[in-house]
Amino acid sequence: MPDVRLASSQGKWILLTTVLGSSMAMLDSTVVNVALPRIGEDLNASLSALQWTVNAYMLTLAGLILLGGSLGDQYGRRKVFVTGVVWFAAASLLCGLAPTDAVLIGARALQGIGGALLTPGSLALIQASFHPDDRARAVGLWSGFGGIGAAVGPFLGGWLVDGPGWRWVFLLNVPLALVCVPVALRHVPESSDERTHGRFDVLGAVLGALALGLVTYALIEAGTLALLAVAGVAAGVAFVYVEKHRPDPMLPLDIFASRQFTALNIVTLCVYGAFGGYFFLTALQLQVVAGYSALAAGTALLPTTALMLLFSARSGALADTIGPRIPLTVGPLLCAAAMLLMLRVGEHANYLTDVLPAVLVMGVGLVTLVAPLTASVLASVDTARAGIASGINNAAARAASLIAVAGLPLLAGMGPEAYRSAAAFDAAFRRAMPICAGVLVVGAALAFALVRRPAPGCVRPECRRHGNVTTPPIEAEGRP
Repeated sequence: MPDVRLASSQGKWILLTTVLGSSMAMLDSTVVNVALPRIGEDLNASLSALQWTVNAYMLTLAGLILLGGSLGDQYGRRKVFVTGVVWFAAASLLCGLAPTDAVLIGARALQGIGGALLTPGSLALIQASFHPDDRARAVGLWSGFGGIGAAVGPFLGGWLVDGPGWRWVFLLNVPLALVCVPVALRHVPESSDERTHGRFDVLGAVLGALALGLVTYALIEAGTLALLAVAGVAAGVAFVYVEKHRPDPMLPLDIFASRQFTALNIVTLCVYGAFGGYFFLTALQLQVVAGYSALAAGTALLPTTALMLLFSARSGALADTIGPRIPLTVGPLLCAAAMLLMLRVGEHANYLTDVLPAVLVMGVGLVTLVAPLTASVLASVDTARAGIASGINNAAARAASLIAVAGLPLLAGMGPEAYRSAAAFDAAFRRAMPICAGVLVVGAALAFALVRRPAPGCVRPECRRHGNVTTPPIEAEGRP
């Protein structure tokens, strides 16, 4: 049984290690959007290249995150976590030095592989190291500090873009890794799962990533839409076939026998797809159309994260009392209203009267939605499967965001040079926000129709307080 106490010196070092590691991946998921206009200008990149700058990272991360957790259980959680941190830092260095957009996109894909190794490992190290009496508090602190990192990310990213340059958004990960790795090797105990057997669903991971990649490419590069879309669907069918017939699948399909779990993941696809499109386009709208600096654009969205950090735990407690159906219906509707309010943001938009109302409503909607959604996903399966359920839900959210960033510009009629023209981008943005709002309304309707109160005594998430607005938190494993 793990016996490290949180108040001990070793406990504090473990907490520092996991916060630093998870913050590297979380910062990159929140700050890169702010840097996109400057990246495009510096590298003479098209809109599709900017889409790939975001999506190359999400593609490998979403496709491999479940496999990354399994590798840690088998070969040692600390070993795989440290490998992920080193890999992520090396890829970040390549991003920061990238001479062309093609090199940057390739480096971002490598970053996603590192993220898939370290993201599940950071929380798993806490679960495996701390005494059971201290574990919940340690997870709460990890989650809270991670939320602070997510809140600081856009501000820090904007400051770096306007100051030393966008390359430092990536180069910043290198000193973080230089601190994280030696601390992990010295102070974090190694752990693994004795129940693992050494077989990994590599074929399933490859087919899943291939299906996402082909569909994403078809949406971004619309000229080859039909052929690649068919190939992507075929890869998806092959993925389902392999997962159904493997004795040890990465994605156990029988988990979807729970109608509640299936319904909640469909709701997740709707809401996080809308969020992915919203945050990608809003960062560009504030800079390209409203004329904000990168720092001002990053700071403008800060209230959303702050509200989540302050009130998400209370929202989870409220959902425990009244059930998840109302929060999962009202939350998406509030977020949809916020996206429609963003239509007020145009040329020379005033922050207090045009931007802030939408940002605050979005924050309230996310507070209402995110914690109950995470809790409901875990409550919909047996306790022993809470870890895989959380991983699937996190991967679904990333995949939805990936598809949205790829497909929304196409639906909104954005040309390859749209972000270079304020008028063209503004017109497309005004077509995109109602689409995102409509998807959220569909998610709210599905939640109202399909979500029910969980059974008494079901598992509840430990990471209740967080500020990550792009994906739900990962729960490392089930608890008795």
